[in-house]
Amino acid sequence: MIYTVTFNPAIDYVVRLGNPLKPGAVNRAAGEDCVLGGKGINVSGVLAQLGVESVALGFIAGETGAWLERGLTAQGLHTDFIWLENGMTRINVKIKAGQETELNGAGPNIPESAMQTLETKLDALQKDDVLILAGSIPACLPQSTYERLLARLQGRGVRAVVDATQDLLLKVLPYKPFLIKPNNHELSEIVRHELTTDDEIVAAAAGLQAQGARNVLVSMAGDGALLLDENGAVHRIGCPKGKVVNSVGAGDSMVAGFVAGYLRTGDYRYALRLGTACGSATAFSVGLATKEKINELLETI
Repeated sequence: MIYTVTFNPAIDYVVRLGNPLKPGAVNRAAGEDCVLGGKGINVSGVLAQLGVESVALGFIAGETGAWLERGLTAQGLHTDFIWLENGMTRINVKIKAGQETELNGAGPNIPESAMQTLETKLDALQKDDVLILAGSIPACLPQSTYERLLARLQGRGVRAVVDATQDLLLKVLPYKPFLIKPNNHELSEIVRHELTTDDEIVAAAAGLQAQGARNVLVSMAGDGALLLDENGAVHRIGCPKGKVVNSVGAGDSMVAGFVAGYLRTGDYRYALRLGTACGSATAFSVGLATKEKINELLETI
């Protein structure tokens, strides 16, 4: 089974304006949407489109949390959230008016007792289960939270996937995650110099592999992606043609496709192809990738 963890889920309230945003004045929306998300939840959503079951874990609170849980269940996702007594699941306001303005909520405080409940749930994971940890850690939790969870699972054969940045990513490498997915800019920040060629990216990825990562998947937006697999093979793939509509969730979609592809075939080349198709399908769509769009792009890669 695949388990995703979203520490700080959100309801994104997306407002579209027909004119530029005017601060200090009344702005009337031309349209609006509510999107239920968070990086781990995005991964679970795309896995569902691929026909792969997962369990979405995380923390929710208040009426907004209840709304988010109902909405995800209606989408066919399996959830096992931990309810918090205080606060509310955050609402992020995203104003699209030529350029995008965001106001992101803080989210509820996560007490130690809730973390212990999460650990108890993770204790049920079995050998070859997949645990996907994606995104930043809320300010109410220490930055060592990912390390804490992976240390608890160490030696049990659980395949960890980590999509995080800088120190948050580097500190989990000793626990030998199955997959890490920095983008090329994040990888440049880690090695502290700009990476401009494939050879430089491979060398930087090999450095992370030497520290413990089994597979390093580097996404490069319109330039495709590069995978250094655990056997030392380098796989390079381009990006299918299409108009980028929304890049939010594209990286999460790539993770979902890669994991699903590998579990389906055990073939890293196919995993990279499916991951690229999923990431591109989301980038070319208003929302997350759909099964139809994924299959359409997969045939072109």
